Amino acid sequence: MSNVRRIYVEKKEPYAVKAKELHDELKNYLGIDVAKVREFIRYDVENISDEVFARACKTVFSEPPVDDLYEETIEIPADAKVFSVEFLPGQFDQRADSAVQCVKFLKEDEEPVIRTAVTYMIEG
Repeated sequence: MSNVRRIYVEKKEPYAVKAKELHDELKNYLGIDVAKVREFIRYDVENISDEVFARACKTVFSEPPVDDLYEETIEIPADAKVFSVEFLPGQFDQRADSAVQCVKFLKEDEEPVIRTAVTYMIEG
């Protein structure tokens, strides 16, 4: 139960507003011509049972109508560059704290440890 599970959550194309804004900023402000920008929220989850993890994937970590969820890895095209941004140790991660509280609503006796990061994939 203490193994770390990694999931990536990405907004579906019509809802990927932040990724589109970043694409436009790279193109208009920096003059960098990229084909596509994708933004993923990465969750590293541990100390959680299989049943609660399965429920949390559909209710806490993602919204199935507007999000795509990938478990463990994401497919990276050959021409893509990928990097992640995460909080430093000691910095407060509001998204992770909220996720921990929501998982505890699903099952009170769970003591999950959750860390998050934002992963960017820039194609082209």
